[in-house]
Amino acid sequence: MDFRTHVPVKDGTPKIDHTSGVFLIGSCFVENIGDKLKWFKLKSLQNPSGIIFHPSPIRQFFQRMSNNEEFQKKDVLEFNGYWQSLEAHSDMRRETQEDCLEALNGQLKIGREFIENSSHVIISLGTAWGYIYENTEKIAANCHKIPQKKFKKELSSINEIINDLEVINHSVSQINQNTTLIFTISPVRHLKDGFQENQRSKAHLIAAVHQFLESNPMTSYFPSYEILMDELRDYRFYADDMLHPNNLAIEYIWKMFSENWFTERSLGLNREIDKIQKQLSHRPHAEDSPSHKKFLTKLQAKIEEIHKNYPEITFS
Repeated sequence: MDFRTHVPVKDGTPKIDHTSGVFLIGSCFVENIGDKLKWFKLKSLQNPSGIIFHPSPIRQFFQRMSNNEEFQKKDVLEFNGYWQSLEAHSDMRRETQEDCLEALNGQLKIGREFIENSSHVIISLGTAWGYIYENTEKIAANCHKIPQKKFKKELSSINEIINDLEVINHSVSQINQNTTLIFTISPVRHLKDGFQENQRSKAHLIAAVHQFLESNPMTSYFPSYEILMDELRDYRFYADDMLHPNNLAIEYIWKMFSENWFTERSLGLNREIDKIQKQLSHRPHAEDSPSHKKFLTKLQAKIEEIHKNYPEITFS
C-alpha cells in the first residue's frame, strides 16, 4: 500500500526482537497483534483472562498480579449454571466454583511469571464506557449476558482513566521494572454504545493516555487508532461488520508497528519466517510425489538453519 500522507509514528525503543517476551492485554485488537507475533515466532502471551475493553478491569488484573492477590469465593458468582468473575472474560467461566477459581488464579500466575521475563507490555484500551454491577463499585470486564438492569452504565472521566493508567504503570514496575510499557487505543468502534457515545469514549481514552504520557516519559504510545481513522479512512479497510479492521488494515498497522519497534535483525528474520510459515501451510496435490518430497527436504533444511542460528525459534 502506498499513501501520500502518514500518521507520525515515534520510533520505539528499546526494540523488540526474537529474544524478547511481549505481554499483551486489552481489547480484541490485541488479538490481531498477538496473532502476528505468534506467526513470526516471537515469545508472547495475550489476554490470560480473556479480552478486556475498559482500563479499570485491566488495572484490577495488574493489581492482582503485582500484589499476588488470588481470586476468592467472594470474587465469583453463579449465573445460568456457570461460575464466573466479572473481572474476567466469559472464556474463564466454569461449571463449578472450584474450577473457576483454579482457572482464574492459574492465569494470574501465568501472567505474572511471563511479565517477570518480558521486555515489553502492550495495552490496548477499547472503551471508556463501564458497566458497574449492582451493589459493587467495580467496572466489569465482561457482563456474561447477565441482564442489563443489573448494571449501571457510566462514562469514566479522563482523570479516572489516568488514575487507572498510573496504577497499571506502578503494578507493572513492581513485577518487572525493566519492561517497556506501550499503550494504544483500539481502532475497533463500539457502536452498540451509539455513534456519538463511541466518539466520546475514544476521546476520553486518547486525552487520558496522552496526559499520562506527559508525566511518564518512559512509557510509549503506538497510534493504531489514528492510523485507521486518519490514514486508512475508507470502508474498504473494515470487515463486513464495518466495526473491526479487516486483514488489509491489520497488515498495514502491523507493518507500521514492526518497522518502528523491531530490530533490523528481527525484521529480516520475519521475512524468512513468513516464507517458511506460508510453505508449511501449503497443501500439495500429490503428497507422495518426488517434487513434493524434494520441497519438504529443502523446507526442513531452512527450518534447521534458523533454529541453529536462533535456538529460541521453533516450528511445530
